[in-house]
Amino acid sequence: MKTKTSKVKKESKRSIVSKRFVIRKKLVGQGLIIKYTNYDGKVCDYDHDKVYYENQERFDNMACFKKYKIYTQSFNLPAFVRNMKAYI
Repeated sequence: MKTKTSKVKKESKRSIVSKRFVIRKKLVGQGLIIKYTNYDGKVCDYDHDKVYYENQERFDNMACFKKYKIYTQSFNLPAFVRNMKAYI
């Protein structure tokens, strides 16, 4: 008697460790969790896609994002992200 094996794809979130808050155009859609350590040593986790999609218009209108396709902040999370509940 033969048994069927089903292949089930689990959606797993990959994570990246970073020394700064970053939103990068080429990372959109990859389901990444960014682990960012701020200047106080506090680790903040955020869902890259959720932050981007919630603020897509803001990012797409930034001069740095238009030119370099990236937005970073090294000191702390931006205020508009701190107010979001996109953390893990």
